[in-house]
Amino acid sequence: MIRSRIRRFVNRGGELPFGMFDVQYTEQEARRARRLENIYHVGQDRIWDGREVLQELIAKHGQPKLAEREKQALGRIFAIIMWGELAAWKISAQLADRLEALEPKLAASSQAHDEARHFYVMHDYLHAIDAMPKEMDFWSRRVVELTLGVDDLAKKLYGMQLTIEVIALTIFQRVRELEVEPVLTELLPYYERDEARHVGLGTQLVPSLIQGMTPAQQLDFALFELDLLLSTLMGLKGMEPDLLSIGVDPRSILGVGFRKITEVNKVMKSEFPDFPDDPPITRIFHGVSELLFPQEGAGAAVPLPRRAKHAALVAARRMEGVIEIWSRRGRVDADPPIVHA
Repeated sequence: MIRSRIRRFVNRGGELPFGMFDVQYTEQEARRARRLENIYHVGQDRIWDGREVLQELIAKHGQPKLAEREKQALGRIFAIIMWGELAAWKISAQLADRLEALEPKLAASSQAHDEARHFYVMHDYLHAIDAMPKEMDFWSRRVVELTLGVDDLAKKLYGMQLTIEVIALTIFQRVRELEVEPVLTELLPYYERDEARHVGLGTQLVPSLIQGMTPAQQLDFALFELDLLLSTLMGLKGMEPDLLSIGVDPRSILGVGFRKITEVNKVMKSEFPDFPDDPPITRIFHGVSELLFPQEGAGAAVPLPRRAKHAALVAARRMEGVIEIWSRRGRVDADPPIVHA
């Protein structure tokens, strides 16, 4: 312990992980490592030139033109996305530094490269529609800053790979499906393919990190997870007027997002059979989703007592909620696959 502290002081925290190749993998762990390494190599094969793609799409469709109301709404929605991409760039760089094993380090490094491209391309697109963003709203900012600031590796991976990435994937898909603006419609599939690949890092690492926790650490992780999910719902509620103005029902975001989360959970369950099927956090999330986004629809005058009753029934699995209802709708075949790697 003392020797380790002296070494860190002498090296000012810049010690290289010389033991990164000393780890002995089980057969299952070796398979996961190969999948993580493959995320990096697939990313290298599928790199796209952001400047070139955006210029080609503008040349094809002309300078993006939107009615003022749609432009402002799209600008506010994708301002959250743009700043979220910057946060993802910073977080993936943190992960690339923190993860010591070669294979996850490669996967996180690939993501950092992708997120840098996503950030500058979204900036250039918003500049093209004359809707340059200001700050994020409080709740969306809270989601990314919680993930940026947390030191625990499992929490950082959950916040980045299994929360922020899934939110982005879901919004990209719904806006693309509605063909709000042709340049954006053809640009978003590039983002979706990258983000779907990034989720693989979380599916491979988060369950194993949770399994290694003490009960107290698992409770602390669950509370962090609940904080992130509830903040995400509040952020979506704040976006509701802008989403509706471009034709996106916020409940469809929940439905598509839940479908993606279900796919992620299936991947994790296949690797870690002890991973819970229906944890209490998920039930609370579904109940609050019903409370904030009642299935009667946006703008419906639903009394608060009825909302609360329905929310409790949904959480108890005695009533279908907005997530289950919407997860059966839409174009299932339009979902980009979550990469198992």
